[in-house]
Amino acid sequence: MGGIGSGRHWHYGAKDTVEHYRPLDIRRWQQEKAFFEGNSFSWVWYRNDEKIGSIHITVHADHVVLDYRHRTGNEDWQEKNYPVYLSWSDCHLGGKRPWFICPARGCGRRVAKLYGGGIFACRHCYQLAYPSQREVDHDRLARRADKIRAKLGWRLGILNAPGWKKPKGMHWKTFERLVAEHDRLLDASLRGIAHHLHIPMTSVDDWV
Repeated sequence: MGGIGSGRHWHYGAKDTVEHYRPLDIRRWQQEKAFFEGNSFSWVWYRNDEKIGSIHITVHADHVVLDYRHRTGNEDWQEKNYPVYLSWSDCHLGGKRPWFICPARGCGRRVAKLYGGGIFACRHCYQLAYPSQREVDHDRLARRADKIRAKLGWRLGILNAPGWKKPKGMHWKTFERLVAEHDRLLDASLRGIAHHLHIPMTSVDDWV
């Protein structure tokens, strides 16, 4: 007898990241003091301050019940209502930590997060990657350069002019080290972009 997800394989083309799916994070529920037996609450997702979805959760001793509507494309809305079972582990400082047991057929992984599609399942079942795992080398270098720009108080974006002003309280040695590392990452990222786009580049000045 099949469980949730029976009749189809829970492995899709590995092209999406976790940001494409609506997450349920059991740790967030604990932080919000919503996760306790007998509680019933709604969880809402927003994008740019606009509500994009909601789900109703009922908490039981060994499982939670998910109640929501789902549709694919222009198909009719379908009512979804099913349990997701829980597992508990000991914390180092005492107490218990709850985990979801992924409900997709043939999985059963113990995870802190589930992601919503036709059903809520773990990222392994949907073959989801984190955004950083989808980055090419020059994007990763640019992201690292932006982290340094944030520390220095510069405007983010590697094509923006650097600030050059040392943040208050930062040692000159630290400032000079960060600027040198930023410049190295900037040069490597721009050269990677130029190579990808088949654009000739002789120096960073060609771009900034």
